[in-house]
Amino acid sequence: MKFYDCAIAPNPRRARIFLAEKGIEVPRIEIDILNGENLQPAFLAINPRGLLPTLELDDGTRFDEVMAICRYFEELYPWRPLLGRTPVERALVESLQRRAEFDGMIAGSEVFRNQHAGFAARSIPGGGDAAIPAIPALVERGRQTLVRFFDWLEERLSRDAYLVGDTLTMADITAFCAVDFVAWVDIHVPAGHAATQRWYAALGARPSAQA
Repeated sequence: MKFYDCAIAPNPRRARIFLAEKGIEVPRIEIDILNGENLQPAFLAINPRGLLPTLELDDGTRFDEVMAICRYFEELYPWRPLLGRTPVERALVESLQRRAEFDGMIAGSEVFRNQHAGFAARSIPGGGDAAIPAIPALVERGRQTLVRFFDWLEERLSRDAYLVGDTLTMADITAFCAVDFVAWVDIHVPAGHAATQRWYAALGARPSAQA
């Protein structure tokens, strides 16, 4: 089994934290996204979309998308569940994780990719080696969405220790990685969001946060 990774990228980090929380170790192969290694023929032969992370099984099966990879491991290793313990909890994790992806991860990507010179011709992931020009106007839309993201986090975390009640789930992992990601463009948890600050500090202190 091989896990194609990029240490600095937020999506592979989501999967690494998930694996670390479950105590699973998978051999990793580092791919340099910043310098476009994921768009070179060698990696496109592995994943034509150029996406990381990508998991390759021993039988040669490969798949990308963080949640597909996490669901695969959750099925194999159901202890310490991170995708929910009951039907209701699983639905909530799916729903809130998806919101953290859209309003946190994707909004952060809009800000980062549409203003970073290195991504001027690859403004969205998954396009393989196709040229996809940046759209500077999307930077402001991403910033506006992130305001809603932080307000939503504060509202949820003012009620519970984690986004889905009393236990860490993939919804928290995605939201935590989004918060760290948008710090790259100098966007941070607002000073007045005490519940989010508490949650962020607690997750940052877990060993998995260093994965």
